[in-house]
Amino acid sequence: MKRLFNIKHDSQGTRHQALGKGRLPEHVAVIMDGNGRWAKSRGLPRTAGHKKGADTLRSVLNACRDAGVRYLTIYAFSSENWKRPTDEISDLMQLLRHYLQHELDTMHENKVRMRFIGDLTQLDREVLSSIEEAVELTSRNKDFNLTVALSYGSRQEIVRAVRKLAAQVENGTLTPDAISEDTITHMLDTAELPEPDLLIRTGGEQRLSNFLLWQSAYTEFYFTPVLWPDFETSHFMEALQDYAGRERRYGTTGEASS
Repeated sequence: MKRLFNIKHDSQGTRHQALGKGRLPEHVAVIMDGNGRWAKSRGLPRTAGHKKGADTLRSVLNACRDAGVRYLTIYAFSSENWKRPTDEISDLMQLLRHYLQHELDTMHENKVRMRFIGDLTQLDREVLSSIEEAVELTSRNKDFNLTVALSYGSRQEIVRAVRKLAAQVENGTLTPDAISEDTITHMLDTAELPEPDLLIRTGGEQRLSNFLLWQSAYTEFYFTPVLWPDFETSHFMEALQDYAGRERRYGTTGEASS
């Protein structure tokens, strides 16, 4: 299989065989934290941390494919990130466009389907155009699923879902009694995705930061002090190994469900 981004594994490589059949997460979500701190510790501009973080993402994508993970969702830019300095936001958006333009064909050749979730109405026309092209080109791919949370906030997502349901109630196509957990789930940005089995946060913080709040009700969390630009394939495999050793009871006291 062609490497997604033509980047070799780190020295330890991937060793997914040790995970045990049936103990692999189908869907991994990642909060990629620590780019700014990584750059600051080296006396570099924050942009350098974001660029190095993009290299890390390439490696993790390859590791997911090699291990058999089918869905990866990354927290690329939160709704709160709009409060950052204008120059940094501009650099981030240009970096996104650059990688979409230069990696999209390779993504498509490797049967990767790309999705974007969040309030995309806030993005400028050029960025939105690149996103629309990526989504359209890869829409029929089935081998791997990459979802990018961009201008995303989970509370805002839930508000959008509630407004859609309220509109349906108002026009008479839905009754309040018919609203269920499944109804709400299918109104979220992630309606086409399975709930994440494992959520990884790098950088040492131990919180969700408004990411996939509804979807993560029974997700296993893995927190690591490693900054995202330093997060190697071996660190990713350690997270999978940790997940493989857990029992997922989903609120019951019986045997693990997976």
